[in-house]
This record gives sequence, C-alpha cells and structure tokens, in this order.
Amino acid sequence: MPTSRPSHHSKPWWTPHLTILRREYHKTARAVRKHDTPYMREVAGTSKGGYFKAVKAAKNKHWFSFLLTATPQSLWTAKRFTFGRAQPRFPSLPRAEIPQQMNNVLLDHFFPPKEPFSPPPRLRPHRLVPPLTTDEIATALSNCSPTSAPGPDGIPYSTWKQVNKINSSILLQRLSPLVLLGYHPASLKSSNGVVLNKPGKCSYESPSSFRIIVLIRTFSKILERIIAARLLTAARLRRLLHPNQCGSLPGLTTYNACPTLTNDIKTLQRPCLKVSSLLLDIKAGFDNVYNNTLARILRDGGIPPYLISWVSSFLGERSCTLIFQGAPGTPAAVNVGAPQGFPISPLLFLLYVAPLHFGIPRGLMISYVDDFTLTVASLSYRGNICRLQELLERLERKASRLGVSFSVAKTELIHWRTPSQRHLPKCVSPIQIKGEMFHPGNSVRWLGYWFTPALDPAAHFSRRLALAQGAFALIRRLSPPGAGLPPYLCHRLATSLIAPILLYGAGLFTPSVGTTNRLDTFWRKVKRWTTNCFSATPTGILTVESYLPPVSLLITHRQRLAALRVVCSPPSVNPATARLLPSFPSLSAHRAADSSRALTRGLSSVYLPLKWKTPRPVPPIRNHLPVEAVAHRTIPFTLGLSRMPMINSHLVCPTPVLPPQSLMDNTYSALKKRIRETLLTEWASLYPTPE
Repeated sequence: MPTSRPSHHSKPWWTPHLTILRREYHKTARAVRKHDTPYMREVAGTSKGGYFKAVKAAKNKHWFSFLLTATPQSLWTAKRFTFGRAQPRFPSLPRAEIPQQMNNVLLDHFFPPKEPFSPPPRLRPHRLVPPLTTDEIATALSNCSPTSAPGPDGIPYSTWKQVNKINSSILLQRLSPLVLLGYHPASLKSSNGVVLNKPGKCSYESPSSFRIIVLIRTFSKILERIIAARLLTAARLRRLLHPNQCGSLPGLTTYNACPTLTNDIKTLQRPCLKVSSLLLDIKAGFDNVYNNTLARILRDGGIPPYLISWVSSFLGERSCTLIFQGAPGTPAAVNVGAPQGFPISPLLFLLYVAPLHFGIPRGLMISYVDDFTLTVASLSYRGNICRLQELLERLERKASRLGVSFSVAKTELIHWRTPSQRHLPKCVSPIQIKGEMFHPGNSVRWLGYWFTPALDPAAHFSRRLALAQGAFALIRRLSPPGAGLPPYLCHRLATSLIAPILLYGAGLFTPSVGTTNRLDTFWRKVKRWTTNCFSATPTGILTVESYLPPVSLLITHRQRLAALRVVCSPPSVNPATARLLPSFPSLSAHRAADSSRALTRGLSSVYLPLKWKTPRPVPPIRNHLPVEAVAHRTIPFTLGLSRMPMINSHLVCPTPVLPPQSLMDNTYSALKKRIRETLLTEWASLYPTPE
C-alpha cells in the first residue's frame, strides 16, 4: 500500500510539538489496552486531554495569525471561512434509484419539452452587416469578470484578455464570420449544469428543491455581449422596448423603478383619488421564450436579419451535462427558451415581453424584468378592484399569445393611503384571480423595498436593520476584542458589507428621527468593532477614529447621489427622469406620455411645482411630487451649470445634438466630487477632529 502524502495545505496549523504529543497520546492509549490499570487510565486521560487542548490552541493561534496578516485579497477568504459552507445535498428523488434515472428526472424538470425548433436555414452571408471592430471586442472583454467560472473548455476570461492584448486580430478573425453569417455554432452551445440545493428547504425529495447553475464557454459569452450591444441599439432605435421596462438594461436599476411607482401613486392621490396596485410575477419567464415567437417580434420590429438569424441559432440545438455526485456525465439535448445566466438572455426576455405593456388612463404599468405592477386610481377602492380585474384579463390575453403566464401564488394586492387617512378604517376589499381571493396586504415587498399602504419608511428600515444585525453577528467573529483583523480591513468590511445592507433603499425612503436613532445605535456598535475601542469611548472620537460617518449623513449622501443619477439620465430611457417637470434644465425635452401630472393642474392647495432656482422651496418640499423633491436635492451642487449633463447618452436613439460625451462625463464626475466634499464638510462640522 503506498504511503499517504497529505498536502501541507490540509493542516497548516500543525506543529512538531503536536507530533510529539500525538505520539505520546497513542503510546499511552496502547498501554491502557495492554495493561488496564487505574494509574495507566489516568496517564492516558491526561495525555489525551493535553493533546486535544494543544490542537485547539494551535488552531486558534494559526487563525489569529492568519487574520493579523490578512490582506484585502484574502479578506473575503476569511469571511467565507467564518460563514462556513453547507454540505451539498445529494438529490434523493422518489422515482429515481440510479444516477441515470436521477439525471433524467432533473432534466425533465428543469428543461421540460417544448415545441420543436424550425430547421436552421442554409448559412449564407447577410448583406449590410456592420463589420466587427476591435473596439467592440475590447468593450465586451472589459465587462467580463476574471473570476467568472469557465465552461466545459476550462478557459477563463483572463486568458482571452491576454490573447486580445497581445494580438487583437485573433478574436476578430474568429468572431467576424459568426457575425456575418448570423450563426452561433453548436460547439459553443454545450454547457455544464451544476446541480445545487436551495438552502432552507424542509425536504429535498423534489426537483424543485434544487437549482442549476449553467456554465458555458467564455468565448461564447464574448460573442453574446457583442450581439447584445448591437441588438440593444437596434431595439432602442426602433422603440421595441417600452419606456417603463426596467432592469437588466444599462443605466437602469431598482431605484429607477421604485421612484417611478411612488411618484405616480402620490400624483394620483393629489386629486383625492383612491389608488391600488396589483403586483404580478411571470411564471418561469426565461424558460417560456419561444424561438419562433421571438423571431416574429424582432422581424416585425425591423431588426436587421443577421441579428434575427443569430438569435434563432443561439436559442436552438442546445445541450447540457448535469454535474452532481454520481452523475453519468452524458450530454443531453435541451430546449430551455432563453437560458438563464447568459449575457444576452435578459435582453431577449425583455424584448419578448415588451408587447405586454399598454397604457392605463389614470394608472401605471411598470415592470422590472419579470415583475409587473398594475396601478390604478378611481373614486373608490371597489372601483379599483373592478379596473384591476379588467386590466388583468387583458394582460393575460396578451400573455397567452406569447405563451407566458403569471404566478398566482406570488400575486399581491395593496391599497395605498395618505398619512391623513391613517385614522380612517382600512379597506379590505379583495380581488379574485382564477378562483382565489387575494386580500390587501399591510406591507408588500417589491424589488427589495418594503412598501406599506402609507409608504412608511419604518417598515423598510426595520427589516434592513435586522438583516444588517444578522450579517454583523457573523463577521464580528473575525475580529474579537484584542485580536483578529487589522482595523483597516474591519473598516472595509463595514463599508462594503454592512453599510450596503443597512442603507439599501435610503435613496428612496427618508427614515424618521426615531428610526434614524435605531440605525445609528447599531452603526456605533460597528464603529466600536472596527476600532476595537471601549464602550465608553465618546461618539465624536469614535466617529473620527473609525472614519465612518454617522448614519444621518450617509443617508443624505446616498440620496444626493441617487438624485444626481436621476437628473443626469436620459429621459427617454429612465422612467423616473421622464417624470420631471418640463421646466427642469435637462438636455432632453422628452417627458413621459403616461404621466398623470395633468390631474394636478389647479390643485394649488395640495401641489405646487418646484422652482429649480430656489435653494429652499417654500412651502416645504412635502407639498411637491417625489421625483421633483428628489431632483431638488441637486440644486446646491449645480451652481454655474445652465443644463444638467447626460450620462449614458449612447443609449438614446436617435442621438440628439449633445455636447461631447467626455465633457458631460467630466461634469458628472465634478458634481459627484462636490457631493462628496459636502459630506466631508458636514461631517467635520458635526464631529470636529479632537485636538
């Protein structure tokens, strides 16, 4: 039998002293088995206890030594060691006894059979195809993460980046024919599907308790990013994407969708209308993208033929090899619609569901990828229920023509109220959908934001505080009092891990004084952990030494940055920017056609338009619409500017006459610098540096 040669990485905490103690421990254990006397048992017990205590001490010493010498690169490794990793569960399915049967059950669940694809046409070069350039390839590679897991060929992005850096013609010569032919070869459509269990499931006897992470070749992803950039430009030019579609698009985040929703709710409430919303979710959205239907949508929209041919080729003839413990490792042909996790799949899905959008008089339809929201207003909540049912039936008819449906279990209803209505009885009118009754909720979660009928921010921040406390309870073990990570690494964890969890949504919601005090109390605990200070350390000294501003200043800073992104975005792309007043000094005169601002005309007692040159609006800003109040935060930083710069102007099709993009980018960076300097100035005035 060959001698075992364990790696020196397996037990880095092992020392020669432990070797001597282990030898002595085994020696006394053998002596007890040979001469079982009270004295020998006592000696063996002492030897055993000393050995295991020495092992524990060696592990702790090595762990603290690792933390003290940690670098920013090894910081997240320490975090992973602290959090631990759950053991992967082996799929145990009732109808599968052998790995091949288990493989087939998982394939049938994750890749159910769909309509067969039409045979691919004969390959021939398309006409009027813009030639591929090295700049397009460089841009696609710049958006690729070097830590992304490679596909079946095992080639990471870093290899292709080095190849393109040394000789840019290599990738150009290999990708140009595929773009010219509008073809995605079958060799690039094979993938590995890693089967992982979903955490927190009570039972793992169903395929729904598992998920699949699909890994494809990085070369294929580079081509997908190039086609996605061209397809997005063509779709914007031909208006195939609805203005109220957010998510998975450049320059659009959850913050753009949520202010749009709250702004329209407040606008509809100004003329004393009752407002209700129905939150919907498309069931298995990406899997229900049919190749022929998507090709018809693109063809009717005037997309160039070579892009349509490439998309049809990309969606068909795919194969996947499932990877789990004991998997047979045989590739299987799958029909997955738009495969999830691929760079171009979100854009294909948005183009596929764009026809579902339609205008709603005295209402709003807005979506974020597969999450749709219907908002209506009338003189009563019962009238809203009737309108929502009619609109839902219309939406489901349009969805059935596309082969998609909405998940009934994820449907939520909420009736919005103004703060002055908090003393009135709540409306409990439900809505009936497919035989099920849905009662209005006291709070709903949409895109990570928690909304209450009165749009109270306390409900959102109380949940964010609980999540931040849970994360802090885990990472605080990395730096116990008097040991652990250096302070600068603790500061990095606080700013990159705890602060984003705690302050998510601060750009939209402004917490009350009581809620801010609760957040600040927790934030002071983080500061003490960062600096390893005593509990009696004064707050002013603690704030300066930890270099962590107070929560109130951080919230204001995030609100200013979010407001700057809104006012500098193209109105034709960002639905929140499109709801600004026409008098706002932007470079584009485009405004939303479905805005309900016309309902506020003549309502001087409850609504006054903001004057952009007034630093302190009178009356208070609460009498203005949310998007206007957001934009007004940028006025102190725009002194000397006649117009706001426009970021992501390349997304506007057709491109209007604008200043050079480099000039607008520099202006935007200068505005962000002013906001940061204002944060530092306010921080210094609130907590001056102790002398």
